[in-house]
Amino acid sequence: MADFAVSPEKNRWLKERMALLGVKEEDLEERFIHASGKGGQHVNKSSSCVYLKHLPTGIEVKCMEDRSQSLNRFLARRYLLEKMEEAAGVPSKKSAKEEKLRRQKARRKRRSSTKYAAAAAESEGGTGEEA
Repeated sequence: MADFAVSPEKNRWLKERMALLGVKEEDLEERFIHASGKGGQHVNKSSSCVYLKHLPTGIEVKCMEDRSQSLNRFLARRYLLEKMEEAAGVPSKKSAKEEKLRRQKARRKRRSSTKYAAAAAESEGGTGEEA
């Protein structure tokens, strides 16, 4: 596997993670496509978008976050590994974050409904005076 335009620690981490999940470079189909979005003339002239497909599982990712093809190659592999972990049922940081937000929203909704239910009951009861 080639080293990408990231720190040596990140390259080492990626290699270890791929080995842990049993992903080999030979199992990956990699294509380069013209990206879209920010980046101006550089993005329009070069194929910096990376399309990556894991052939045994059929999982696909496309990465065009950066203008650098090398950095996009690294990020695409990282996203692919995250998707593979999700498919295997391993909880990821992203899913943990989403679960935390879901619980926060539910808690806020419960608090809000009890607060406004109490206020509505109080206003319906009134003071007993008719005008």
